[in-house]
Amino acid sequence: MFRLSTSVFRYKAKVHDDDQRLHGMMSTLAESRPSWGFWKHFHWLRNQGEQVNHKRLWRIYKAARLSMRRKTRKRVPKRIKLPLLQPLCPNLTWSMDFMRDSLFHGKPFRAFNVIDDFNRESLTITIAKSITCERVIQELEQLIEWRGMPEKIRVDNGPEFIADALETWCRHESRQIELLFIQKGKPSQNGYIERFNKTFREDVLDAHLFDAPQQVQQMANDWIWMYNNDRPHESLGNLSPAQFLLKYGKLHPHPRGQHEFPTFQQDHNNNKQQTINQKSLLLKEAVLG
Repeated sequence: MFRLSTSVFRYKAKVHDDDQRLHGMMSTLAESRPSWGFWKHFHWLRNQGEQVNHKRLWRIYKAARLSMRRKTRKRVPKRIKLPLLQPLCPNLTWSMDFMRDSLFHGKPFRAFNVIDDFNRESLTITIAKSITCERVIQELEQLIEWRGMPEKIRVDNGPEFIADALETWCRHESRQIELLFIQKGKPSQNGYIERFNKTFREDVLDAHLFDAPQQVQQMANDWIWMYNNDRPHESLGNLSPAQFLLKYGKLHPHPRGQHEFPTFQQDHNNNKQQTINQKSLLLKEAVLG
């Protein structure tokens, strides 16, 4: 009725007798060479004298579930370009970013920087060999304890910032902090922290050699005091961030009703405890390797 050939209608797939043998060879090879993909398997078998078609070998390879799992990054959603505006009062918008550098003997370390966009004030610089999303949350919690809660935090699309854990932490009903993501490959949209990073690199990271992350942390703490209190800032009318905060910090009411904005130096006790906690974490990381 369908005008099909009898040979096609009654066709049965032929199972080769040595499929099981090839299956075993490929499974053994996959265990000893887990980084090899299909074509490495195919050419290796051909070099061993196996006259096997690549289509047949692919069928056996798929049936044995030997396909390598491709490593893919978390897909970053499309970001909307937001204007870089100076907030009307402190603790409205923070910016945070990472920096990388190396010690004298070549071991790398990272710097986690947070500033207040209102007066470009440095809120914290955390130095460590490795800084995960969990560590970022911990540092923000310590910062909020003495500084107060921001409404928004501007970040790039780094893996620590796009992690679900940070987004869940920010959206908690007790915080309700909005994460402002810049567009991918557009660091100028986070210009405040990028300019801060340049100054920190020129004054500290490029100007000194360090043997341990603890030395970098101590130098960073001393530099924060100078940056916030002594260094004139051109975009702030040549006032230091601390002077600008005292002069203009209370001109507009804060949406959360906050009246005091302690700085890194004013809250000495909490800052000292924060430094102790950081050194304890750094020592723990060094012991764990």
